[in-house]
Amino acid sequence: MLAGLWALFTIVASGAQTLRNALQRELTSTLGTVGATHVRFLYGLPFGWLFLSLVLAISGAKFPALHGEMLLWTFIGAVTQIIATALLLSAMREKSFVVITALSKTEPVHVALFGLAVLGDPVSTGLAVAIALATIGVVTMSWPKQPTEWTPRPIMLGLVSASFFAMSAIGFRRGILSLDAPNFAVQASTTLAIGLTIQVALLTTYLLVFDRPTLIALFKAWRPSVKAGFMGAFASQCWFLAFSLESAAKVRTLALIEILFAQLISRNLFKQSLASREAIGIALVVLGVAVLLNT
Repeated sequence: MLAGLWALFTIVASGAQTLRNALQRELTSTLGTVGATHVRFLYGLPFGWLFLSLVLAISGAKFPALHGEMLLWTFIGAVTQIIATALLLSAMREKSFVVITALSKTEPVHVALFGLAVLGDPVSTGLAVAIALATIGVVTMSWPKQPTEWTPRPIMLGLVSASFFAMSAIGFRRGILSLDAPNFAVQASTTLAIGLTIQVALLTTYLLVFDRPTLIALFKAWRPSVKAGFMGAFASQCWFLAFSLESAAKVRTLALIEILFAQLISRNLFKQSLASREAIGIALVVLGVAVLLNT
């Protein structure tokens, strides 16, 4: 009964995350990179705890007991996600929204390696082929048309953000699996709520000490920020539900469909056109996803 739920959660999360990235990207001009990064956590925190409350109420379960291992891995996931988000937004300020999203989606390669080393998640032949096809696709999409178009900084930021997103996925999945809870939804929702609390505490403290004007601006920009916070929390809720049911490598490989959503956002919101090479890259990603879903 639960076999296909991870895919559904992943697809919904991908769409919500793309919209959240677009909303955050628009906020970087007024809040800066750190401020826009904090939006998803600060304004997502109430929704994270709301989701947990609803899950506990519906399932009739009690708040699970927390322990050191769960808190450690959730902390690792929270910190690396902050770094990954900041790098991604910095890259998006300098290069095409869809290209940077594509570069960040080299993440499955890192996830597969980290997952094997940390969680013992196996990498089957089919999964390896799917990851390879999808990775070739995102590289094809992001390769510049002319040598003069190659700008190392945003491209490196996009690639490094992928590595940190991978570490974050593994940290959160390890935290979810280590939690003793009556069902997967409670495991996922509890880990999300704790993770968001850690992230808000860290970033709010940082801004309070080093950049109070940005923190004040964050509270003043609450109207657009609430939207980004909700979409971020909703996307994370779906990601965590997927992580509780399937390996991080499979989830993050299927998540490459996010570049399709990113392309729609780029065409309709940012008025960025689709090059033929990007179309070939998208086709390879779709092929990789098709292989994944048949493994």
